[in-house]
Amino acid sequence: MLPTELNWITPNDLYLFNEGSHVRLYDKLGSHPATVGGREGYHFAVWAPNADHVSVVGDFNGWRPGKNPLERFEHSGVWGGFIPGVKSGTCYKYHIASPHNGYKVDKCDPFAFTCEIAPKSAAVTWDLSYEWRDADWMKSRGPKIAHDAPVSIYEMHLGSWMRSPEPPYHSLSYREVAPRLADYIKRTGFTHVEFLPLTEHPFFGSWGYQVTGYFAATSRFGTPQDLMYLIDYLHQHGIGVIMDWVPSHFATDEFGLGFFDGTHLFEHAEPKQGFHPEWGSYIFNYERHEIRSFLLSSALFWLDKYHIDGLRVDAVASMLYLDYARQDGDWVRNQYGGKENIGAIDFLRRFNHEVYTHFPDVQTIAEESTAWPMVSRPTYVGGLGFGYKWDMGWMHDTLRYCQRDPLFRKFHHNELTFRQLYANAENYVLPLSHDEVVHGKGPLWDKMAGDEWQKFAGLREMLAYQWGMTGKKLMFMGGEIAQRQEWRHDASIDWHLLEHDSHRGVQRLVADLNRLYRSEPALHELDTEPGGFDWIDCNDAAGSMYSFVRKAKGHDRIVCIFNFTPVVRNNYRIGVPGPGYWREILNTDASYYGGSNVGNSGGTHAEFLSCHGQPYSVSITIPPLGAVFLKGTI
Repeated sequence: MLPTELNWITPNDLYLFNEGSHVRLYDKLGSHPATVGGREGYHFAVWAPNADHVSVVGDFNGWRPGKNPLERFEHSGVWGGFIPGVKSGTCYKYHIASPHNGYKVDKCDPFAFTCEIAPKSAAVTWDLSYEWRDADWMKSRGPKIAHDAPVSIYEMHLGSWMRSPEPPYHSLSYREVAPRLADYIKRTGFTHVEFLPLTEHPFFGSWGYQVTGYFAATSRFGTPQDLMYLIDYLHQHGIGVIMDWVPSHFATDEFGLGFFDGTHLFEHAEPKQGFHPEWGSYIFNYERHEIRSFLLSSALFWLDKYHIDGLRVDAVASMLYLDYARQDGDWVRNQYGGKENIGAIDFLRRFNHEVYTHFPDVQTIAEESTAWPMVSRPTYVGGLGFGYKWDMGWMHDTLRYCQRDPLFRKFHHNELTFRQLYANAENYVLPLSHDEVVHGKGPLWDKMAGDEWQKFAGLREMLAYQWGMTGKKLMFMGGEIAQRQEWRHDASIDWHLLEHDSHRGVQRLVADLNRLYRSEPALHELDTEPGGFDWIDCNDAAGSMYSFVRKAKGHDRIVCIFNFTPVVRNNYRIGVPGPGYWREILNTDASYYGGSNVGNSGGTHAEFLSCHGQPYSVSITIPPLGAVFLKGTI
């Protein structure tokens, strides 16, 4: 029998944890307010199976090791105890003494709900109680991120989206950003916000991707309740929230998870499997049962306690391949002689199974950059089970094409047509992500070929191409205002650019693209199905022209035409799938967007003259470096 002060963790909890099946460890391990024998205080529990002694040190005991020792929970590897008098908001760590070479260390709680503001590193006791007001959103959120929904995601780094205009130009807090962000997302028409990781991390310049606290919202911007307020506020204004989650690697800081109890507990002991040479971080040992429980619990924690609507899983490719970023001889083959990381594959399938079992109205999204098959197909048919996959190939091909001089684009026509060969292999999100505007790659605006006018026109056309293609949409902050310099994590977006018509025009276009995307079923209803897209003409390489039709389940059809040269195409005949009037619902060259107003006076009538395999056709004007969308009904 366990002592009374330890009975909040049951034998069944320990069994499921050691088996790799406990998905709500955040209710058991870590620190939790409690009353034992009429005394108020906190329960503490930590997994350190190879430790000789574990004690809690903190503000309440002068940080003296051994003052408040913990007891072993039988043979589970878990240590726990109750300390009376500890209040919420108290700093603490676990002092761990190991039999391995006399190793002693003070570790932050792996299950801490909040921590000190970096560079300080102690865990902080906290009560997560919060009164949510987003019941209406939570009841109806599932269809808003489903495969047939218009999902348009604004990816953002909270610390640099908008900063105080006064010295020291600090980041806005969770509560300060809430009304500003909600208003901006409503005006620009995005359906969801995706935050770069908000889990605790020691180095701000890692953007949150080197984590030390898998259950702790970063305290840089406020308390856990402050983050809940931000999410709650966005939900009340009809905006979904996706969060980046990083089970692929973790920070090596001494107070973190690495070498936790004097042994390689969380990371794989073999450096060729447990250390990431490209990122200088540790890699989880996915084959260890307790690590699966830890990571599964982390994923469900954010969905449960913070009402997150989706998890975007970072660097999935690095998890799938044992030779990722490694030279020959620097990696270990699996038991079958292959390079696939079988433990990670099993974990990802289990992760998706548990998420969709417990939260069927959310989505998981994989950032997977290789040709690994069936990433977004169900586990019961052999897939990894994600809801969506980022189409990294589309992003790289499209940006490479747009960087080319229009004079030579005719020789690279396939860079835009190739995507449709695999477009229905997965449920795709088309990203223009943060990865493409850092490390010397420059902003989207500067990737466009030509002079200043051509850069703006080219950017507007590329964005229309993104919104016209099949797949959900994602844009990193700053792209929607044609940011002219590379993203910096320690500075705000250059909002002053909106003083200029050309930059306001790009922002207006993005808002109108989102409005069209949401209001026109043809642009989203069959995003992940073969029936939603047909080429009209993908063979006009000489003119660098592309045209296709997007289709809804009903009779709506939208024809999208793109001219990737700076030459006006007059009397350009293109096939359309039906008769009647074809209304021009979008023209990226409109003066409202900063263009030169080359267009078709609102639309045109189809003629009974077959073209491009279509029974009817129209003769229209296509603006230079411009896109035109025509809507008809058949």
